[in-house]
Amino acid sequence: MSIILGIDPGSRLTGYGVIKHQDRTFTYLGSGCIKALSQGEDLGSRLQTIFAGVSEIIMQFKPDMFAIEQVFMAKNPDSALKLGQARGAAIVAATNNDIVIAEYSARQIKQAVVGTGGADKSQVQHMVKTILKLPGTPQADAADALAVALCHAHSYQIIEKLSGQAQKTVRGRLR
Repeated sequence: MSIILGIDPGSRLTGYGVIKHQDRTFTYLGSGCIKALSQGEDLGSRLQTIFAGVSEIIMQFKPDMFAIEQVFMAKNPDSALKLGQARGAAIVAATNNDIVIAEYSARQIKQAVVGTGGADKSQVQHMVKTILKLPGTPQADAADALAVALCHAHSYQIIEKLSGQAQKTVRGRLR
C-alpha cells in the first residue's frame, strides 16, 4: 500500500491530490488548492504559502510518495520562471520530509489518465472522477494534481511488475 501526494504547481493556485494505491485499487483521500492569491502579496510570500501548505498536507496525510508536474516552456519566460519557483517550494517541502520525488510531463500525465497526451482539462477531470469514483467533478487544479498522483501510481505499478519479472528471471538462471 502506498499513499501518493500529487502536486499541480502554480504561483497563485497549487493543486494537490492524495490517493491510496493498493493492489491495483485507487482510493481518494483528499484534494484541493493552496491559494496564494492575496492582493499585493509578493512572490516570496506566495512561495512561503505554497511551502507551508504542502508541508501541512504532508503532515496530515503522511504520503510515501510525492509526484509533481514538470515545468513546460510557456510563451512567457517570466511565467515559466514563476512556475519553476512554485515547484521548488513544493519540492523542498517534500525533501524536508524525506519523501522521494517523481516528476512527470503534462503529456505523460494525460496519457496515463485519459489515454491520450493531448487531452483537455475537462477530459482529465472526467477520468479522475471516474477512476476514483468521486461523487462530483473536482476543481481543475485539484483534478490535475490527482491525475499526477494516478500517473505516478501507474508508473510505479509497472516498475514493480518489471522489477518482479527481472528478479524471477535472475532466480531462474541461478538454478
